[in-house]
Amino acid sequence: MDSLLDFTNKTAIITGAANGFGKRLAIELNKRGCNLVLSDINKEGLDNTVDSLVISDRAYSLLGDVSDETNSKQLVELAISKFGSLDIAVNNAGIAHEMAATHELTESIFDLQFAVNVKGVAFGMKYQIPAMLKTGHGHVLNISSLAGLGGAPKAGAYVAAKHAVTGLTKTAAVEYARYNIQVNAICPFFSPTNIMDVEGLNTEEARAMLAKGSPMKRLGDPQEMVNVMLLILSPGNTYMNGQTIAIDGGVTAW
Repeated sequence: MDSLLDFTNKTAIITGAANGFGKRLAIELNKRGCNLVLSDINKEGLDNTVDSLVISDRAYSLLGDVSDETNSKQLVELAISKFGSLDIAVNNAGIAHEMAATHELTESIFDLQFAVNVKGVAFGMKYQIPAMLKTGHGHVLNISSLAGLGGAPKAGAYVAAKHAVTGLTKTAAVEYARYNIQVNAICPFFSPTNIMDVEGLNTEEARAMLAKGSPMKRLGDPQEMVNVMLLILSPGNTYMNGQTIAIDGGVTAW
């Protein structure tokens, strides 16, 4: 195996692992030798991910909600108890909301967006980083969005939450760089995973319209996003830090 993609004996936590990016990344890391601790609120999907792994005895799962701080603590404890250390943490769990103009956004929409998309990342790093400090290295990858770099009409609460994720990423990157801990984020354009299963995004017509917003005139395939995640997490990628990488088919080049 090419050493740049050899994750043998590395240990990774992945949240939101029941489907989408999280499931695909778990499969890719596992077949490259990575130990896994996986989490989601969807038990059936989480079990299905574990069943899809090539090396199932290197994976443990924990049902839980990332908006609950206890879940983040338990994931790190599970990683340490089963594998002895933590090398990689991917804070992937996230949700979108139904399309709504700024003046139509409600308190409940904001509360849920910040509970899952922001607290999930913040609590994750709160426990992941101390475990990495003990071993003297680590890589945290947060899943933001292109909406974390610019505006997105009718997605104001999601935009606010994802901007918070990019801010948390850059702050942690600066705080822990001297301890050999890297913190980066990806900011994908629309990609047809379960996060798009909300009103205003879940029809073929809506997705065709969104695709026109990319110079490549298509949405991003989930596997394309996961391929970039693998490259960022590569053992050979040791100097990238504090970056929010757009995977957008060229949208931000306009």
